[in-house]
Amino acid sequence: METNRRSFLTIAGLGALTAACGGGPAEAAQKFEFTLSDAEWRKRLSPQAYRVLRQGATEYAFTSPLNKEHRAGTFTCAGCALPLFSSATKFDSGTGWPSFWQPLPNAVVTRSDTSLGMRRTEVLCRRCGGHLGHVFDDGPRPTGKRYCMNGVALGFAAK
Repeated sequence: METNRRSFLTIAGLGALTAACGGGPAEAAQKFEFTLSDAEWRKRLSPQAYRVLRQGATEYAFTSPLNKEHRAGTFTCAGCALPLFSSATKFDSGTGWPSFWQPLPNAVVTRSDTSLGMRRTEVLCRRCGGHLGHVFDDGPRPTGKRYCMNGVALGFAAK
């Protein structure tokens, strides 16, 4: 009986903590201008890109060929092809994911992410709502931001 009561109190406490930190049921769903059905997204994207863009997964560090992409050009959303980042803002963060210090104007939106027991800022494509990665306050000048993006969520168009 004591174990059941302790388990109940632990679960209740974690639920209260999650609610207080903004987790739990998702924020009101945002509307995006480019939408597809789940079946259409699955047909359009590779399984890994679907898991990242549509389910918020993270690719393994140091696996994206875009880490070594140094040509002039534009990084785009792999879901809807919206231009997201200029190659001029890309830098080597040493984290294993393509990183940028600034997105293009009107390219991304952010929202609070309390998964994994911490508060982070999730970065989404402004047009289709695809999960791109997270932004942190430990980047280089001039913004001090590090937009740490999943390479599989991006495309690249060379100039």
